[in-house]
Amino acid sequence: MKVILKSDVNKLGKAGSLLDVSDGYARNFLLPKNLAIEATPGKITEWKAEQARAKAKDDKKHAEALEIQKKLQGRSVSVTGKAGDNGKLFGSITAAQIAEALEAQHGLKDIDKRDIKLDETVKQPGNFKFSLKLYPGVNADMILSVSVD
Repeated sequence: MKVILKSDVNKLGKAGSLLDVSDGYARNFLLPKNLAIEATPGKITEWKAEQARAKAKDDKKHAEALEIQKKLQGRSVSVTGKAGDNGKLFGSITAAQIAEALEAQHGLKDIDKRDIKLDETVKQPGNFKFSLKLYPGVNADMILSVSVD
């Protein structure tokens, strides 16, 4: 029996997958627990249309990420911090501070701090390389310029 999963099922598939499962498994487990629906010809047509919409949306996001990558590749972001007499910063520059600086200086909104990858902990003034994940497989390599107040 062909079914379309409504939610993720362990060891079977992810939500939105079109699968061929045994009749008993579908009738006794998947359908009663509302984990899947039977894949009738009409439902398969709807499923294909939804897959096409999702692919178009995904392609659009990928293209936007490539445009942003071209704009940001090699650019720098400036962050200031407070330092002691020896020139070492109080604390370190965090990914959240870099995300705020990206929004302020380059107009990027919705940058998640988990998408910023620093090679090393930034605890002193200087220039440091970091990578910004824009989309799976699309990264922009940038430079962090840290100065002292």
